[in-house]
Amino acid sequence: MINNNLPKHIAIIMDGNGRWAKRRGLSRIRGHVRGVDSIREITTACAKRHIEQLTLYAFSKENWSRPRYEVEILMRLLKRYLIRERPTILDNNIRFTAIGQIEGLPKDVQKEIAINKEESKSNTGMVLCLALNYGGRAEIVDAARGIVADALDGKVSLSDIDEEVFKRHMYTSNMSDPDLLIRTGGDMRVSNFLLWEISYAELWVTPVCWPDFRKENLEEAIRDYSARERRYGGLIE
Repeated sequence: MINNNLPKHIAIIMDGNGRWAKRRGLSRIRGHVRGVDSIREITTACAKRHIEQLTLYAFSKENWSRPRYEVEILMRLLKRYLIRERPTILDNNIRFTAIGQIEGLPKDVQKEIAINKEESKSNTGMVLCLALNYGGRAEIVDAARGIVADALDGKVSLSDIDEEVFKRHMYTSNMSDPDLLIRTGGDMRVSNFLLWEISYAELWVTPVCWPDFRKENLEEAIRDYSARERRYGGLIE
């Protein structure tokens, strides 16, 4: 593998927890519990691979439409993950952050997010970003609202608005765009994830459900990425 052709930023749609559980006659919640093991392994593997950023689609705005008991359990699992994985984050020199409408999450979850961000802010290794209460369309709408607010305050004029101005108002304003988008579970869609940011990302879809996704699967995705030519709409002579 050509090391200088590694993706700097990997984004993952962690899909298939429910299907993984159903195939085994288990509750959907057991799939979510098992999925935490995958998060730990992939996060550690990416950090050791010197990937600059890993962004995980952990809870979408659409997930609120699931049965209430499942959402409540997911929030408890999220809080437990944030607490239990804190040593993993710190031991691997990872800087933790989160994007989305975080203010819409339960207060106790918001508290643990803030603690992880504060305790890891001086780390110099990989950035681990969880997309929580996140939707790509909502992010674009929020960015548009921010630009309008600036325009009303006289901070920006119509002629000033371009892609760079828009980028500064996105949740991901201080991040690079993903180079590689991985989706587990086999579905061929992006599910409202990082719609602005993945414009030129390389896509890699695997039928492997997230609870079974391991380091070997990650390496397969990276090898495939490294063999591709990224043209960004242009031509390579």
